[in-house]
Amino acid sequence: MIEYRVRVHPSADRLPREEQLAWRLAAVATATEELDPDSAGMAVNRVIDNAAVAVAALLHRPVAVARAQAHAQVHHAAPGARVFGSLTRVSPEWAAWANGTAVRELDFHDTYLAADHSHPGDNIPPLLAAAQHTGRTGADLLRAVVTAYEVHVALVKGISLHTHGIDHVAHLGAATACGIGALLRLPTETVYQAVQQTVHTTTATRQSRKGEISSWKAFAPAFAGKAAIEAVDRAMRGERSPSPVYEGEDGFLAWMLDGPRSDYRVLLPEDGEPRRAILDTYAKEHAAAYQAQAVIDLARRLRERTGPPTAVRSIVLHTSHHTHHGIGSGSNDPQRYDPKAGRETLGHSAPYVLAVALEDGTWHHERSYAPERAARPETVALWRKISTVEDPEWTRRHHDPDPERRAFGGRAVVTLEDGTVIEEELAVADAHPAGARPFDRPAYGRKFRTLTEGLVTPAAQDRFLDAADNLAELRATDLDELFPAVDTPAVREYDESLPKGLF
Repeated sequence: MIEYRVRVHPSADRLPREEQLAWRLAAVATATEELDPDSAGMAVNRVIDNAAVAVAALLHRPVAVARAQAHAQVHHAAPGARVFGSLTRVSPEWAAWANGTAVRELDFHDTYLAADHSHPGDNIPPLLAAAQHTGRTGADLLRAVVTAYEVHVALVKGISLHTHGIDHVAHLGAATACGIGALLRLPTETVYQAVQQTVHTTTATRQSRKGEISSWKAFAPAFAGKAAIEAVDRAMRGERSPSPVYEGEDGFLAWMLDGPRSDYRVLLPEDGEPRRAILDTYAKEHAAAYQAQAVIDLARRLRERTGPPTAVRSIVLHTSHHTHHGIGSGSNDPQRYDPKAGRETLGHSAPYVLAVALEDGTWHHERSYAPERAARPETVALWRKISTVEDPEWTRRHHDPDPERRAFGGRAVVTLEDGTVIEEELAVADAHPAGARPFDRPAYGRKFRTLTEGLVTPAAQDRFLDAADNLAELRATDLDELFPAVDTPAVREYDESLPKGLF
């Protein structure tokens, strides 16, 4: 890997484009290295995972709204791209919008945490849409996915956005533009312009993940994917971009991040070096924020020792700064303890997740968020006995440079009503690569079958999994097989029940 220094430059410096971060990202996208077999295999896993969570979310309002907006653009479609839950082809940017929202809605696909947060699987919907629209093959799509993950992970490792209240989709947009560049084998100059346009137009505040978290949490990455497709289209037509978008004196670093003294280090692969960053990312076994994955698994261990939750006087979760301030009581968001909060907020409340998992011994992507479940009096009572505190050692472990030692869990200290103290800790979720049950291809297949049960017939499930397993051999005309056939009448009825918009 090569470490690049990224800092602010005054306009008078005329920073050469080859020394700009956007150019270096574009160069990674346009390199011609052979695809690493392990990375390609993991890319297939994530295509399966995305389809599973997308289909499971088809009857959620934000997903239906995005799908309706996409359907309204059908007259611009030819040749177009598919939308989950529909047989209609729409223009690729709107397919990216609808599918990106579906993939993100349940908060149930992959994650990568380092200096910043990310869900790299958000890259896949716009890449798949662009591949379908432009007649690319499954092998082309795999190359695009691996490239997008490589860029996304590099940015998340090197540049913290959340420290400055900037939403993490700013890194996503750049990665997606690079992935599309790899998909279409575009010139470095074109990808460079597209990256800069995308970063410039997809920078937003992190309020989408604070306070009362709304459906925009699902729409935000879909918006970035849509913007990346549009930016690539403009760049292919010769349009230029604000430059240098990262390093300029009025650019991204200077005004959105550390200011004029911004000084970051970004590690990118050398020419000929395998692209393996996707292997560092992690799957989710539970539909909740990633920091909650280990909390749920920890709760399942705790309940074997605590007895009835009514016997609990208090629970303190000692954890990292990331978890305490992001989804714990350190966020200072009263909504994290509000029984009337929506699923987006509840899934980002470590106290709620711990309370329900401790009571139920499991976690369900729908039942665990039901209003009547959140409002259950005994749950509310337990929930309000739970708090988090930052432990410097867990913060250090969270940022450990060695991925195999990095920890995302915590230590729970449970005090029972009789004064007994029980402690239990868990460093990583069971499904993490270093966890008790790391996700493998069969696990992704089981997740897909479980989440699509009742919406996709067993035969259609088999056809989808067979197509995904053979993604590298799929022809352009076969990419439709990556959209499982669902019970479209049920989806259509739900769509028709919603209010109409402008389109």
